[in-house]
Amino acid sequence: MEHEIDLSNYEIRTDLAIDSVGNQSKQESFQEENVTVTKMILSDQEANLIGKKEGTYLTIEFTDITDTKNREKVETVVVKQVKQLLTEMGMKKDSVVLVVGLGNNKSTPDALGPLAIEQVIVTRHLYEIGDVDPHFRNVSAISPGVMGETGIETIAVIKGVVEEVKPDFVIVIDALKSSSISRVNKTIQITDTGIHPGSGVGNKRKEISKETIGVPVIAIGVPTVVDLVTVVSDTVKFMHQHFSYTKSNHKKPSSKLVVSGTVNYLEKEVETSKEDKVALLGLLGYLTEEELKQLFLEVLTPVGYNLIVTPKEIDFLIKKLSQMLASSLNQVLHDL
Repeated sequence: MEHEIDLSNYEIRTDLAIDSVGNQSKQESFQEENVTVTKMILSDQEANLIGKKEGTYLTIEFTDITDTKNREKVETVVVKQVKQLLTEMGMKKDSVVLVVGLGNNKSTPDALGPLAIEQVIVTRHLYEIGDVDPHFRNVSAISPGVMGETGIETIAVIKGVVEEVKPDFVIVIDALKSSSISRVNKTIQITDTGIHPGSGVGNKRKEISKETIGVPVIAIGVPTVVDLVTVVSDTVKFMHQHFSYTKSNHKKPSSKLVVSGTVNYLEKEVETSKEDKVALLGLLGYLTEEELKQLFLEVLTPVGYNLIVTPKEIDFLIKKLSQMLASSLNQVLHDL
């Protein structure tokens, strides 16, 4: 008896729209506070091609969030972009909001949502008691947990709360997966299209969006993990760049003054030719970057070695990221 192969296991998954579209879609990019913001408005046709939904996708990229000054710079940009998105969606200053922190607080890379929720200023209970300072919006927040803990589909919990609280819109915070090492813990995606929890790691749950819960949904996510295919393919790409950079610079007099291994070739403009790739990797050098990724995926997946990995300092980074997102939302939702 022949066995069918599940080809979905051989797809390179990512939660980031910018990973999928590359430079093929219309993008508006600009710099603010040394932070790069890329705005994409995908049509239904463009979105279907990459398995996403039609709508607005904002990608905020930064290099560091571990010190106070850099974190404040990222906060400033996030606050501005979320406020602008809310305005575009027709939300008012007194619109009621429910903030949802998706994820598992027992798994550090997946704890971004629950940790952020703990620091969001909630006021709904105060509104029920009496008058509230007009500088504070009506905000409620929940962390529904994961199906493995509760036995309940996440969207069922959210729909139940939405029916009770009746918010004008929902903000969902979640940890994501990227198909690029450089974006891990250094990128924020904000979209008005909602979210498919767990889709990046192949654990797809039901969509949380306006179509499924009845109110507009803003999804805010940070990629905290990559798969091993990404690590291997990016390593090969870096090898190409390192090889080409070293080859073109090793005879320059200035290079002799540089300590070996201290030059960051990623910060240089390095052209990697087909000849260099073939010289370094032989027959593999003839493959494109996407073809190499597909090859590594087909090699690692059947043996169960396409692991999902995260940086060793993830505990510290998740703490800083959750603080930054919570502080940003508090500034967006309340007049602080």
